[in-house]
Amino acid sequence: MEASEKRHIFLTGTRGAGKSALFSQLAAFPCLTTFAVKGEGVYLKEGGHTMRIGVFDEALPGTENKMRPVAEGFAQGILALERLAQADSPWVGVDEVGYLETEAYQTAFLRLLEQKRVLAVVRKQDTPFLKGLLERDDAFVVDLDRNDVGCVIMASGLGRRFGGNKLMATLGGKPIVQWGIDAAKDVFSKMVVVTRHEDVAALCEVQGIHVVLHDLPYRSDTVRLGLEALGDVSHCLFLPGDQPFVTAQSLWALVLAAQNTDCIWRLGGKSPAVFPRWTFAELKDLPQGKGGSVLISRYGARTMPAVERELLDVDTQEALAQIKGKNESPLI
Repeated sequence: MEASEKRHIFLTGTRGAGKSALFSQLAAFPCLTTFAVKGEGVYLKEGGHTMRIGVFDEALPGTENKMRPVAEGFAQGILALERLAQADSPWVGVDEVGYLETEAYQTAFLRLLEQKRVLAVVRKQDTPFLKGLLERDDAFVVDLDRNDVGCVIMASGLGRRFGGNKLMATLGGKPIVQWGIDAAKDVFSKMVVVTRHEDVAALCEVQGIHVVLHDLPYRSDTVRLGLEALGDVSHCLFLPGDQPFVTAQSLWALVLAAQNTDCIWRLGGKSPAVFPRWTFAELKDLPQGKGGSVLISRYGARTMPAVERELLDVDTQEALAQIKGKNESPLI
């Protein structure tokens, strides 16, 4: 958003693209949400208010969109939008804007865009209203069908300071490397774990996660092998396998920033970092033992804000003991 100077964020994509999952990660403010009950109807929910806006009708043609609009529900929905406009927050959320809306509800939604900054899920369908929303000059549009950002989880460290393979050490009931895998697995179009450790490779294989097992000595080898394994992607994020506190929310933020700019981004000015395609040739030809910081020094990078503990890594037994002593569980 900072880079684009837009006012609103619209998430779109085909069914199953993850629009609502991303919305829930980003929406920390008052929201109007939509839910469906199979074979029954579609409802709006805002605070303690629930409104039926669609009723299932088997007689309608086609195989999808078998819902008839309920005008009375949308009348209540307009009042819900008006309540959002009065919320004590500069941002509000609407999940989703779809094909059932009445003209009066559409007008009320457009009025909300003038009163607040809006995060909205916009159904991908060929209607004038929905197309018009996605073509607005003030809208930062995230099309999840075009997410072709890859992720390399860097899991090749020898753990000399730790005294062994730290990636398989237990934290919060699972291996340290699993925290990064869980945070990243629903964010990226492709993901690969690059490791020297057979136990890490086995952990990935059981879960059906693409893994590259190697015995090459340098960090530059891990970077090259990861990029080669990903194949054709627009950007690549490199996530250290020993940073268990990195959240899916921060990874999504890096993805969105990367897709809408042509520069390198880092979380909190450190790792993880996401690189655009124009850097790949140089990343594959890094000096022996070096990582992406070579290119960051050469070209610079923008910084995505982070919660401080997201930047913590587990380098030593003492660091792990200190984390466990605080009785903190990583947030994903």
